[in-house]
Amino acid sequence: MSTFNRTLPLLAVFLGALALSAQASAETKMGVVNFQRLLEEAPQTKAAMQGLENEFAPRRRELVTMQNDLKAREDKLQKEGAVMAEADRTKAEKTLRDQQREFSRKASEFQDDASTRRNEELGKVQRFLVQEIQSYAAAQGYDIVLGEGVFFAKAPLDITSQVLGVLATKPTTLPAAPAPASAPAGKPSGK
Repeated sequence: MSTFNRTLPLLAVFLGALALSAQASAETKMGVVNFQRLLEEAPQTKAAMQGLENEFAPRRRELVTMQNDLKAREDKLQKEGAVMAEADRTKAEKTLRDQQREFSRKASEFQDDASTRRNEELGKVQRFLVQEIQSYAAAQGYDIVLGEGVFFAKAPLDITSQVLGVLATKPTTLPAAPAPASAPAGKPSGK
């Protein structure tokens, strides 16, 4: 990351502080939200993660069963391989290798699918949390609420607990994401 990109947020905070100090006659109500804490403790996050656990539990159990079966077959082949006929041992080794490849493929697919779904759900929760922070700030009359990049804030400025309190009153299941808006009829599509 370039130095410019790292200093841009600091410059924005500085300019915001400068603009706020210019309004010396007006009292500014500020708040700070620890977004990481909000994301970790929000009931909506916990519900989304539990939903993912339930969604992927059958595949996880299948993989564990498959792994245990492979281990048992491998142990059996090691014990009985020396006394087996050459053709039988070769066939058993090939079958075991094929099953190990299949297990690796399924485990990799599982990891990819679980990671993709986790990112989707966390994205939904993050968008919801931002909307809730904005709603809370507007309802409570905050002029500015800061998040990332805050290294210190006095306790009265930290509104994370209050936002968590509001989130506790909301449904834990988030609505489905709205369909992307289509371009109005009669307008060119940008080509």
